[in-house]
Amino acid sequence: MRDSALWRVRLYLQPYKATIVLVIVSAFLSMGAALSIPLVAKAIIDGPIARGDRGGVIPLAGLAAFLALVETVLTYRRRIDLAKIATGMETKLRDELYAKLQALDIGFHDTWQSGQLLSRATSDISTMRRFAAFGAIFFVIIVGHVVVTFVLLLRLHVPLALLTMIAMLPILELCRRFEKQYHEVVRRVQDQTGDLATTVEEGAKGIRVLKAFGRGRQMFDRYDEQCRTLYDTHIERVRIHTKFVWTLGLVPNLTLTAIVLIGALAVGNGSLTIGGLVAFVSLVLALVWPVDALGWIFAMAQEAETAAGRVWEVFDTPPAIADSDDARHLERAAGEIRFEDVHFTYPASDREVLRGVDLVIKPGETIALVGATGAGKTTVASLLARLHDPTAGRILLDGHDLRDLSVRSLRAQIGFAFEEPTLFSASVRENLLIGKPDATEDEVDEALRISQATFAYELPWGLDTRIGEQGLSLSGGQRQRLALARAVIARPRVLVLDDPLSALDVHTESLVEKALRPILDDCTALVVVHRPSTIALAQRAALLDGGRIVAVGTHHELMESDERYRSILSQEAEAEEALERAREIA
Repeated sequence: MRDSALWRVRLYLQPYKATIVLVIVSAFLSMGAALSIPLVAKAIIDGPIARGDRGGVIPLAGLAAFLALVETVLTYRRRIDLAKIATGMETKLRDELYAKLQALDIGFHDTWQSGQLLSRATSDISTMRRFAAFGAIFFVIIVGHVVVTFVLLLRLHVPLALLTMIAMLPILELCRRFEKQYHEVVRRVQDQTGDLATTVEEGAKGIRVLKAFGRGRQMFDRYDEQCRTLYDTHIERVRIHTKFVWTLGLVPNLTLTAIVLIGALAVGNGSLTIGGLVAFVSLVLALVWPVDALGWIFAMAQEAETAAGRVWEVFDTPPAIADSDDARHLERAAGEIRFEDVHFTYPASDREVLRGVDLVIKPGETIALVGATGAGKTTVASLLARLHDPTAGRILLDGHDLRDLSVRSLRAQIGFAFEEPTLFSASVRENLLIGKPDATEDEVDEALRISQATFAYELPWGLDTRIGEQGLSLSGGQRQRLALARAVIARPRVLVLDDPLSALDVHTESLVEKALRPILDDCTALVVVHRPSTIALAQRAALLDGGRIVAVGTHHELMESDERYRSILSQEAEAEEALERAREIA
């Protein structure tokens, strides 16, 4: 047990140790009250009833009623306390899992399906909660219940008690076999649930593509196939569990039949009273519930063990991007950036994207990074924000290797606007404040004006308008402008712009570039260029080709001296003209 994933959940129950102790004490008091009732019944039958003393029945009946009331009150209180323990543990575990997902690097999220992470954060943690706060405690209660019951049975009639114990031994073998079978099928259920969640999420996010191409039926067929697979696995799980519970319930019922027959003979030869037989049968009947519950608890334990293993797969993944033991805190960067022989290979690929990038960006300088599609421009930008670390070489900010700086202080210096802007299902204001949580109204307004995103004021509720998941209620150009506003609102010392104006028309792009210049004069900027017009933002341009920086200079110098540079910009210019013509037609 100590080596199991589920055993580690005990750490999340530590704050509730005192409450758990009270719950267990309450449970045993409740159990004692319940098990005392058959003994009171024995006293009534062998005492007042046997003597014909009707008056003597009343106080004993009153005692039985009092014991039943005590059991009810204690059970009610126990369930309330268990709910508090369960909910508290689940909340803490889910909070820490979310924090862990935030701490893990981009490479982790690139390789894991979002549906698998979602199922771990929701259904798996709920499964763990149900067992850790209910199943485990009830298991302790059941063990105590069985032990106390057998002690009482031994006091009533030793031969019958030994017969009951022997009859219960097959339960141990049943539990062993069940554990092996159930664990495997439960893991399949949980993995398939994660796959199904991924399919549903992809279908929701890609609904525009599916409708545009008329491929809704194909996506439904894929979904339906996964549902049927999950259905079959669920039915297999239910069959295994039902067979186990049915067999488990059969044992005490057969035992009870034998006890009634043998007990009648014991009453006949005088070794057991009628009241004793009634009490004995009542106690054996009281064993039916624990044995039956044991089947559900074993099933719950296997589900929780599998769920815990899946959750700890995430917790045990070390983040590739993390602070070193002696990480330095950078208060305010001057902005000098150096790439020194930087190599990079994505974990899921054997192809080396960068093969020795060398580049110096002076403080306050803006450099345009130019290259063919797939040259690695976005990779260079992501390395600067330390979304990945170089495979070899190093990147310096003000002479400090990025890996020697704390991640929080590094990213506090950097503003980032992606080509594909990600907006959250929140208000416009909340999306902007991601760039600077304590931004004033004036700062918000300035950022919107710089990015030409003042359209936000004209939305139905202004800046408090919720823009929907991923901001899909807005146009591509509107999303890009809000993402740009989010990047500049904090006036970062380093600004990384990964073609953030690609969805804008020429007129709006010109206005944004004009408004951006004062911002760029006050920081160091790397602008990933996919369209020639964006180069106007930069003092110099760097050509990325074959995984290396092969030329650096002003735009005019490179246009005159480098054929590759001219060729790439010529192709991009043609593509941009075609796009503008399409926009005009639309």
